[in-house]
Amino acid sequence: MKKQIAVIFGGNSSEYSVSLHSASSLLRTISNEKYDVHMIGITQEGEWYLFQGEIDALEHDRWQLEQTNKEVVLSASSKKKGFYVLDENGHYTFLPIDCIFPVLHGKNGEDGTIQGLFELSQIAYVGCDHLSSAISMDKEMMHIICEHAQIPCAKYMCVHEKNKIDASDLFQQASKQLGLPFFMKPCNAGSSYGVHKVYSEEEFLPFLEDAFYHDGRGKVILEENIVGFEIGCAVIGNQVVEVGELDEIEIASDFFDFDGKYSMKDSQIHCPARISEEQKKQAITLAKNVYVAMNCEGLARVDMFVCEDGRIVLNELNTLPGFTDTSRYPTMMRKVGIDFSTLIDNLIDLAFNR
Repeated sequence: MKKQIAVIFGGNSSEYSVSLHSASSLLRTISNEKYDVHMIGITQEGEWYLFQGEIDALEHDRWQLEQTNKEVVLSASSKKKGFYVLDENGHYTFLPIDCIFPVLHGKNGEDGTIQGLFELSQIAYVGCDHLSSAISMDKEMMHIICEHAQIPCAKYMCVHEKNKIDASDLFQQASKQLGLPFFMKPCNAGSSYGVHKVYSEEEFLPFLEDAFYHDGRGKVILEENIVGFEIGCAVIGNQVVEVGELDEIEIASDFFDFDGKYSMKDSQIHCPARISEEQKKQAITLAKNVYVAMNCEGLARVDMFVCEDGRIVLNELNTLPGFTDTSRYPTMMRKVGIDFSTLIDNLIDLAFNR
């Protein structure tokens, strides 16, 4: 008997468009022989619909125009695992679901919010639980936990919008503690939205305002600039943790920004990473330690820096990384013999075996 799988895409997030591409790639690959797949779209306004149209319409953000869309509500009852599908007359039918595959990035999709909703419903779902999702998304919490676990990280400061901020004093304090230039990042955003490299006091305040805007929760992190290059490690598993190949980001700009990530402008990905075997072992150990320290399950991509002196330090953790067939995470898994279709199957199995 086929498993009933709900693939959720879109979302009330600045990374809505990224989700559409990830979900489209997954939907074209997932086995229709093993699963009955149901597409659930969330608009940027937070409305949920059962989408029954073509994947091309989803990928190019025309899915909301589909006349057959029906509003859905996720059941919060453990006795009724699935969605109530509503019609225009106020009647409903029930759509039973065995497992949810959230292909959502950023706020409200990767930060524990929707994971908590799934847990209330007691439906199996792919990826980290609500707690590990929340603390992995929040860059301050990630720093606090990983430093407590003796995982090497960049030096940082956290700025809270609710506190009275004197931009000039803060810039001077950050310059003294972190050095120039330093990075500024929203604590709760992804895809490099709101990320800036700060060189001078004149640009500090407008950058800070932009970072607060993209965070949405009033926290911005300032981090030292690590001289070196970035590598990543795909991690998978629940109790037993395994890794894919390491990759390396080569960039010509100041950092791996949105254009670099999604159009590869002035950037190139090398997989495997061009590092020594000893550095590879260190990076894999660090990635596994981060995954365990943050209580991750299912999947995550751990991003790290290789410093000029050869040290490897943590950059950040992504619990729902980009998920197209050519994205970094699936590519790293493919290099160790796990193709995209098998990866999807494995992640669904991990959801059921949590």
